[in-house]
Order: sequence, then C-alpha cells, then structure tokens
Amino acid sequence: MYEDPTVELAVFPPPGARVLCIASAGDTAAALAAAGYEVTAIDLNPAQLAYARARLEAGAPAVTGTAERLTGLGRATAAALLPAWRPASVADFLRLDDPGEQRRRWAAEFDGPGLRLLAAAALRPAGALAAALRPGFRCALPRGFDTVLLRRIARTVARHPNAANDWAWRLLLGRERPGATTPAPALAAATAGGGRVRLVRGEVVGHLERSAAGSYDAVTLSNVVDGPGPRFARRLRAAVEHAVRPGGTAVVRSLREPGPGGPGLAAEDRSMIWGVVRVVRTRTDGIETDVTGTDGTQTDATRTNEPETAGTRADRTRTDRTRTDGAETR
Repeated sequence: MYEDPTVELAVFPPPGARVLCIASAGDTAAALAAAGYEVTAIDLNPAQLAYARARLEAGAPAVTGTAERLTGLGRATAAALLPAWRPASVADFLRLDDPGEQRRRWAAEFDGPGLRLLAAAALRPAGALAAALRPGFRCALPRGFDTVLLRRIARTVARHPNAANDWAWRLLLGRERPGATTPAPALAAATAGGGRVRLVRGEVVGHLERSAAGSYDAVTLSNVVDGPGPRFARRLRAAVEHAVRPGGTAVVRSLREPGPGGPGLAAEDRSMIWGVVRVVRTRTDGIETDVTGTDGTQTDATRTNEPETAGTRADRTRTDRTRTDGAETR
C-alpha cells in the first residue's frame, strides 16, 4: 500500500481508539493494530479482502499487482535507456540520508529530459498506464500526471531521508529497503501482538451509514472520492459525521492536485504519490476544524460552512477538501 501510516499515528486519538481504514493490502490496518488501535478494515472487493486477511492472519507474502508490474516495466525501460536509472545508480541514490543532497542529485542526475519523455509516454491519457486502468479510475488521475508525479517525488526526496523511506525503495527500485522488516511476517505479528483487526466486506459509505452513531473515533480514507462526483462526496460527509464521534479525526487522501485548501499533510506522507492529505476534526455545531493549513502545517483554525452554489461546485470538482461536520473531498 502506498500510504504512510505515520500520518495517522501522528494525528489519531491515543491508542485504544476505534478506527476505520480501507483494507486494501492490509499494511495500514497492520500498522494501526500494532500501535494498539481497535481496527476495522473494510473493502468492497472480496479478492482484495481475502488477500489482506491472508497477509494479516497468516503472514502471506505480498503479490505483485498490475500497477507494480507497470512501474516495473517503466523502471526497466528507464534503466535500458538512461544510465542514471540503472539499478546500481538508483540504489546508491536511495542510500542517501541527506535531503539536501538528495534534492541536488535528483535534479542533476535523475529528473532529466529522458525521464520526462518516458513518464509522458506511460502516464499521459494515451499512455500505458491509462490503457491498463478502468475508465472510472482514469478520471481520478490529475491532468499531466507524468509531471505531477515527478514533482511529488522531488518533493519527497527533498524532505525525507531516502535511506529510511520504504516507499522510495519500492517505487524507484522495486525492492524492499535493506534492513526493513519483511512485510508479511510484520503484518501477521502486528495482529498477534495485541492489536485487533476486524475485516469487513462492504462499501465504506454504506458501512458508515449503517453503523451506530459515534461508532468510530477516527477514520482514514485513501482514494475513496477520487472517482465519484460531488453527490457521493456529500453522502460521504454525512456518513462520517454520523459514524465518527464529535471531535474525532478523519484523514482523507486524494491523488488530485490541491485546490484552494492546499495540500494538507501531503508532503509528510513519504509514499510520494498523494496530492492532498487532509486531516480534520469532526464537529456537530456547523463549524469545521481543519488541523492542516494550506502549507501543510498544523493549525487550529476554524471556519463556518458555507452553502455550495452550482458555480463553486464546478470549481471544486477538481480540488480536494475535507469538511469536519463529517469529511468531504471533492
């Protein structure tokens, strides 16, 4: 999973709280359970849920998926055409632990015209990635995703030491970071070590709507609202408002480019791919509390919810924001 759970661990209520996440490959659920949270992990796809269960309960190994096969093909192509992208050179870059030096070397050695041409061929609307994605997911990617993704990678290497960044090793080299805990046993150990994960098959909004009021202290939702439109976002907002206790936390990740609300904590997520990571506190008095400012810093600012007009809805369809009389991302 390309989610950095240190974001959740920094902003969630103390361990022991009841939290909801998307099951996906099980990594985030395992990290939260290992930290002592009572975790419910939900997924609509039965095959995905079975995969997460096998990893969480039996320590089954990770399986290479479609996206990873495509990125592997991209890495192989880059290595064949661009000397800087040969595995030995990339591994040397990933051993660095100085973000300043990482930023210099990324710009000077890796992020050149050749890489940009290859990224465009893979990630533009007519590229290999778009051809492999279902139409409903293609619309979730921001325009010019090739340049967007390279910009996000540059942001991350300039901020976080490569040597400790598991996601940088996976994305840029296709390998686990040397010294990293082997994923499968770590996932199984997380649930055996006192943390609990309840796996549920279902659609997340329906689950939240059917849950008792205040069932959860926090939720984390990645990529959930990148495909559907504003109507779904409003429904999600109401569902989160219902199921998360007042004063609880919602983390919402989006692949889209930031809107007027800014990127939130996107730069703190070391997995490199997110455009927006909003962290908000749920309230029931019509006042929304967003704990991330437009520059991604922590803040306690509040603002009154305003009615949405047709014009502002159109403007915000391509932006991401959360509202904490629930959580809403558009």
